[in-house]
Amino acid sequence: MGTKVAGFHFKRPAIYILASKRNGTLYIGVTSDLPGRVSIHKQDLVDGFTKRYGVHTLVYYELFDTMPDAIAREKQLKKFSRARKIALIEIGNADWRDLYEDIQK
Repeated sequence: MGTKVAGFHFKRPAIYILASKRNGTLYIGVTSDLPGRVSIHKQDLVDGFTKRYGVHTLVYYELFDTMPDAIAREKQLKKFSRARKIALIEIGNADWRDLYEDIQK
């Protein structure tokens, strides 16, 4: 499930997948501030896809050393079939648990 880091006291490039529910609508994004960006999605602070479809559960993320690496991975994941995206989520998060609390520690 990407690189685990004890605490997010610094910004680091990341890709993430949000879901509306288990096997629901998926959204893939890239950011340099994962906790902050997921918080924005959860609070519906910006009009768009995640607000329109209620996609607020962080089910997968990966951390990177550089933003170009994160962007390349985001583009790669967006080309995956839906089945492959779901398989990726379930390898590291079989219960589709919201990982947001994990990145707040």
